[in-house]
Amino acid sequence: MDIYKVFLLVLAFALNMTKIYSQQSMDQYKVIFTNPPQHVPTSKTPDAPIAGNGDIGVTMGGGPDSLRFYIGKNDFWRAYPVYPGGIALPGGLDILFKELKDASYYAEQLPGSAEIKATFSTKACQVHLSAWVAATANKIIIELRSDKKQIAHVRLWTVEGNGAITAHGNSPVTWVSRSFQTTKLLSWPTHIALAMNTEKDELILNPGETVRLVITVYTNHDTESWKNKAISEAIQVTDTFIKQLRWEHQTWWTNFWRLSHIDIGDTYFEKYYYQSQYLFACSSRKGKFAPGIWGPFITQDGAAWGGDYHLNYNYQAPYWASYSSNHICLTENFDQPLLDYMEAGRMFARKLLDCDGIYYPVGIGPKGLCTSMWPLTPEEMQEKYATRENTIDNGYKFLGQKINAVFSVGNMLMRYYSTYDKNYAQKIYPYLLACADFWEDYLTLEDGRYVIRMDHFNEVMPNKRNGGIWRDKLGDFNSTLSLGLVRMLFKGILDMSTFLAVDEVRHTHWSNILKKLSNYPIGVLDGRLSLKNMERGPQNKEVIASGLNRVSIHGLILPSGVMGPITDSVFNTILLGDVERWSHKQRIKGDWGNTLNNGIETCYPGAVRVGYPSDEILMHMKERIEMAVYPNSWIVQGGGGIETFAAVPLTINEMLLQSYEGVIRLFPNWNYQKDASFRGLRAYGAFLVTSSLKNGIIQNVDIISERGRLCKIENPWRNQSVQIVRDGKSAEILCGKWLQFPTIIGEKIELRVYTK
Repeated sequence: MDIYKVFLLVLAFALNMTKIYSQQSMDQYKVIFTNPPQHVPTSKTPDAPIAGNGDIGVTMGGGPDSLRFYIGKNDFWRAYPVYPGGIALPGGLDILFKELKDASYYAEQLPGSAEIKATFSTKACQVHLSAWVAATANKIIIELRSDKKQIAHVRLWTVEGNGAITAHGNSPVTWVSRSFQTTKLLSWPTHIALAMNTEKDELILNPGETVRLVITVYTNHDTESWKNKAISEAIQVTDTFIKQLRWEHQTWWTNFWRLSHIDIGDTYFEKYYYQSQYLFACSSRKGKFAPGIWGPFITQDGAAWGGDYHLNYNYQAPYWASYSSNHICLTENFDQPLLDYMEAGRMFARKLLDCDGIYYPVGIGPKGLCTSMWPLTPEEMQEKYATRENTIDNGYKFLGQKINAVFSVGNMLMRYYSTYDKNYAQKIYPYLLACADFWEDYLTLEDGRYVIRMDHFNEVMPNKRNGGIWRDKLGDFNSTLSLGLVRMLFKGILDMSTFLAVDEVRHTHWSNILKKLSNYPIGVLDGRLSLKNMERGPQNKEVIASGLNRVSIHGLILPSGVMGPITDSVFNTILLGDVERWSHKQRIKGDWGNTLNNGIETCYPGAVRVGYPSDEILMHMKERIEMAVYPNSWIVQGGGGIETFAAVPLTINEMLLQSYEGVIRLFPNWNYQKDASFRGLRAYGAFLVTSSLKNGIIQNVDIISERGRLCKIENPWRNQSVQIVRDGKSAEILCGKWLQFPTIIGEKIELRVYTK
């Protein structure tokens, strides 16, 4: 055997061992189910074991004798402009075991191997199951083994009704299809086919043998030959093919988990940290449609809010932890729906507000779809909203808010500052520019300052609770949310246009807007300064201070990143005082920050950024998780769904590393009495950072510079001098509170305490 072949064998062995180690180390954070799911099917969050590849999602419902796998796909939409349009359920697979009646139920959701494993037992027999969605293909694999010969009945099915056209066949393999194509309101057609690698509806399980079911799933958004491709690939399935597919699957997930890592000595939060990242990786993927409110885990038609892209935080929030976790690949699909809607946004801005730029309603979908029109008839409007007026804002739900387009700029800037990817900046710059065009027109200069009128802190709409009367709630003046997001926009577009060397002629005006934009409104609460939601309310009424809350955080702290202890320490002290007040305002234990309905992914990392003690935050977060969480680690809230995936990872990342204020800060909000470490977290400036804390002292600081930008970091060792080591060679020595040094592309930098 020549040396090259030996090298390849050694390399293959090393890679295989790496995968095994990765799977084993990550699978320690598995979650266990000992009872069948209780909340499947549902219009909201399922409580079942789930798996996915960022496009296709599988939810395992039912009991041992009657399993039902619900198959969802992010691009299978009933493209209506009104509810009940939105994402739809393609279908699923039933597996029936007569011998498993009254069997015990045991299942695991494994983040390392990205699969569901289950064992169902009776006194007479035991069945083992594995289910996974191939990370690199449109395929679902279900493997079955039994210790006793028995027959399983299988049925591949699709959903009837809601205007869909369905078909099915069982030769040469079993297949079903569902299409939305002829309904009058449909904006564009959607077709899907599910094909399974058998024509039989009975499977014989012999002891010790593995039976594999492979379901291939394609839509017309994947390929024009969606049906033929699904069927032909199901025909071609072989054991060799499945082994190759599993290798690719394991490789993808191994590489995913290797991108970053944290160790905080707390297995409770580490489990939710990694399970949350697993759930989002199952929901979102480059080159695929972006996930809606419930991701691809749809278990019935009529998902709440159509499962759409809700633009006043629900759509944006699931991505927030991915930037600092160095999972940029999961954010690649975020921008496309927003770019696709720009033509409609320009029309709304001009027609409804006589402004340039873009103006978006609260809910959109893929391919330029609006999902959030008011009901099309006065009668439907009366039934749902207690008023016959269905022509509000030309029939579209803007809900009194002008910020729906600019809200997404927060995510765009988070990715831009984290990567300084020029191609990405060029892609999204037209969107930022269109937002700037709008706000240049919409802002009003009064008494030497720019003010914002009629952009509302909360959604304003008719409903049955207010008897259909809503106009008396209009009139917010200088909403904290609006002021923060607009400041974020103009700060960001100044940075990006400078980076791209475009539109320099507009810099003076943009800088002037930032300089003259109204201050954030502050009042007195409980004898101290506190934040107001807005400067004045409807009918020009004075508004009392009520403190920092979820909506204010969106404008000031996250995703905007325009306020913090470095940016404005005095104002940050006010916000910190407001967070301290949350403990006194809890209505019930666990509802710290009023996050039971919405906002766990906002309030907890927001509290970290203003400097509230980390141990207190984690204590409250644990109470909140225990208050409403499903066995699959999906933290549940009353409003949206997959945004809670960002809550734990983002909170912990912000405790270990912050950079949003232009300075890298290590363990900025962490109890130094607790050892912790992280590897590969991503900082603004396109830096990958690794560090550890032990016995109250930061041990190591390693930085990889992706773009060769100037690095500014808070001195990890306070007043001690620091030795910079560049690619293993000692370089300059720096001292002071803030250390600043140039880098080059691809350079590895180490920071060490300087000793003579």
